[in-house]
Amino acid sequence: MASPDLDFAAEKAGDPLFVQSLARGMQVMAAFQGVERALSLAEIAARTSITRSAAQRLVHTLRKMGYLRLTEDGRGFLPDLGVLDLTYDYLRLNPLLRRASPALLELRRNVRERVDLSLFDGQRMVYAARMQSKREMFFATLVGNTVPTFCTSGGWAVMAHLPDHQVDALLANADMKALTPRTLTDPAAIREQIAMARENGHALALEQILMGEVALGGAILGAEGRPVAAIHVAGSLSEWEPEEFRRRVAPLVAETVRSIESL
Repeated sequence: MASPDLDFAAEKAGDPLFVQSLARGMQVMAAFQGVERALSLAEIAARTSITRSAAQRLVHTLRKMGYLRLTEDGRGFLPDLGVLDLTYDYLRLNPLLRRASPALLELRRNVRERVDLSLFDGQRMVYAARMQSKREMFFATLVGNTVPTFCTSGGWAVMAHLPDHQVDALLANADMKALTPRTLTDPAAIREQIAMARENGHALALEQILMGEVALGGAILGAEGRPVAAIHVAGSLSEWEPEEFRRRVAPLVAETVRSIESL
């Protein structure tokens, strides 16, 4: 994922409290989103649309603060432990995650499959709690990993609780790249899944993110009745028939959602 495209001049002009230098520093950290390796200073400058000299000063400052480190070969930079400290603080101070943790553990014991909690962030669902199964690869188990809202069970469940005009806006602005041969990219087909989720109280997705995977999602509503997160349970189609998976998992997900929302 490319780093956010922020118009700093427009932000500064429209908001007297906006700190442009701080925003550029955060832009440097965001440059690492979606990359597979360390970034050179030139690459950081290019990905953030800032000058090399400005990138050098920002990277130096972030290194001194413990948020970036130089690789052993001296050819690039990577996020350092300071980022993990911030992640830990976010997770422990998030009231939803604090409430959800015991319920998710109980759900994982009951279903014996992968259980995730993702936070709704517009076009993406951001994994904030992950309880993996034996089949998962390393990157797919990490907190902070994101998946598109438009093609996931949790995303469909979340959109089922949004008014139609907001669903239309999300789909109109979605980058509908197919992740598997079965990923739905036709807005009409996606709306059918959302309608089914409204009727059933959950969404069932087949091979939308990974081939061979069946996933069931249920939305978690906030205090104002708007969706803020979703629970996903994922299994293998080599072990489950889709309707059997639904019958087994849907009541447990619904119970877990009620437990979290009632706290």
